[in-house]
Amino acid sequence: MAKKPVKIEIINRKASFEYFFVQEYDAGIMLTGTEIKSIRAGNANLSDAWCLLELGELWVKSMFIAEYSHGTDNNHETRRTRKLLLRKPEIRKLEKKSKEKGFAIIPIKLYISDRGFAKLRIALATGKKTFDKREVMKERDNKREMDRVKKIVKTRESK
Repeated sequence: MAKKPVKIEIINRKASFEYFFVQEYDAGIMLTGTEIKSIRAGNANLSDAWCLLELGELWVKSMFIAEYSHGTDNNHETRRTRKLLLRKPEIRKLEKKSKEKGFAIIPIKLYISDRGFAKLRIALATGKKTFDKREVMKERDNKREMDRVKKIVKTRESK
């Protein structure tokens, strides 16, 4: 019997707090053999990663993929620059928008597609101001408080 594939999703939680997402794209990544094995094991991190456009190509820098535990001396570098695969019109759109002031290209999520390929969801984003971040924190606190109150009311009603 075949094993069920494990759903791998590595999310950059800090990105949604720091940026407003204008537009999202799914890009393929050029990886080596030990890198994809390490990603399938869930050993990657996007917290410090960022994207760069150079000579009409999109690159992700500083994305951490841990060395594969069963790799030999041919194991990969953990924070090497990796090429992202997008269609030319998408790259041109990103290039045009990212040259405008205040826009950045941020990696949001690393996942394994249905076909077994590693994909990186990237977003064209603008930075949030501090008052926007405070608003998000207030909304989170209010939601947490409301959930707590609902839970208390339910327990009292059940008694």
